[in-house]
Amino acid sequence: MKYINAEAVFPKRLLDELQQYVQGDWIYIPAMKGARKAWGERSGSREALRLRNEEIRLAYTRGRSIEQLSSQFGLAYDTVKKIIYSKS
Repeated sequence: MKYINAEAVFPKRLLDELQQYVQGDWIYIPAMKGARKAWGERSGSREALRLRNEEIRLAYTRGRSIEQLSSQFGLAYDTVKKIIYSKS
């Protein structure tokens, strides 16, 4: 989050109105709904984890044990178990 001077952004009329409520303090203006991306969407991490989890579920249905998958993917036994039994 960076500091932006309100005089550089808001029209005079709006700035005058805002100063009726806040003067000389910091104010946070949140992003519009839908403007933010969820964790990992920008970097691709979310998709990479989805694909990994899908691969783990598929391997489990083909007979791999939770212990084998835990070792193969470098995950804790309980983490693999959660992935396998989760709905998505």
